[in-house]
Amino acid sequence: MINLKRLNGDSFMLNAVLIEQVQSLPDTTISLINGKKIVVKNEASEVTGMIAEYYQLIGLQRVLKEVGEENE
Repeated sequence: MINLKRLNGDSFMLNAVLIEQVQSLPDTTISLINGKKIVVKNEASEVTGMIAEYYQLIGLQRVLKEVGEENE
């Protein structure tokens, strides 16, 4: 889970595995795999950094790398 801030300043936790896309439109907009969109105060680069840290924490980044190597 990553900790984000809504535009009104409220903090919330989001399961980073559900994130499909992060855009700056100019506000940071997160698209989830279920089609829902969430607009947050956090910068897009900050969000992507938190996602990478979370993937490392749960070991998902290593699994994705290994799967990519098998497909080559």
